[in-house]
Amino acid sequence: MEILRTPEERFESIPDFPWEPEYREWEGMRLAHIDEGEGEPVLLVHGEPTWGYLWRKVMGPLLDAGYRCIVPDLPGFGRSDKPVDDDWYTYDRHTAALVSLIEELDLDGLTLVCHDWGGPIGLRAASIEVPERFTRLVAMDTGLFTGYQKMSDNWNHFRDFIASHRDVRVDMPIRGGCATELSDEVVAAYEAPFPDVNYKAGIRTFPPMIPVTPEDPGAEAGQEAAKYLIADDRPSLVLWADSDPALPMDPVGKTVQMLFPKAEPLTVIENAGHFLQEDHGEQIGRIIADWLRKN
Repeated sequence: MEILRTPEERFESIPDFPWEPEYREWEGMRLAHIDEGEGEPVLLVHGEPTWGYLWRKVMGPLLDAGYRCIVPDLPGFGRSDKPVDDDWYTYDRHTAALVSLIEELDLDGLTLVCHDWGGPIGLRAASIEVPERFTRLVAMDTGLFTGYQKMSDNWNHFRDFIASHRDVRVDMPIRGGCATELSDEVVAAYEAPFPDVNYKAGIRTFPPMIPVTPEDPGAEAGQEAAKYLIADDRPSLVLWADSDPALPMDPVGKTVQMLFPKAEPLTVIENAGHFLQEDHGEQIGRIIADWLRKN
């Protein structure tokens, strides 16, 4: 199996991301994660087409409040190695990679903070894989894919675009998914892990990985995770951007809220797009830190 590793110099000019990565070996590849701070652990899981850089603004308030932040780069993203073969990437493998990190670091008392594809992966880990290691759940602009979920027209257009373009542009969904204008330097940070088309299998494979019928691969795991969460009594918090073009608050956010019957009312982040961490990351970090203190 051919595996690529993004040259480190691609990350040398990344703005506002001072933390050094740690590395571990898993299934013949090197995977990266950030592990900063002390205290209760918070696991922040990114999605498509981002990497750990997405969480930098959220991390500040959490670290200041005394929490430990563990921020993995999923296989195929960020500083983690990138299998070239599209067929390598599956929902099961992404979940297994995250579970292996949790077990290798022996993390307990975890708070999950997840976004986009970090939700199906992280929520599966926190429900039907290693639920005993998690005590609190925070979800934002994400959910579980059961095959019954309805996807927006914007998302369907994005999936179709990905299917016909192997050399996926990262800048377009990043800029289009933010309510505020991003600097060229920040956009370049999201592009940094992907020097050319050969590095982009991870990006290409997430959209078609979403089950669109209850019989599709991954749907059964999503259904099992949903059943677990609906009966769960752990403290949970759901945040949603008011202007998410891919996963609109109505109906997607309100539907996802139903997965967390013990959650407080849906917390709306105003003037924010799908990548709400870019639009209002510090605010989100403060909201989570304050909620953690109370729960």
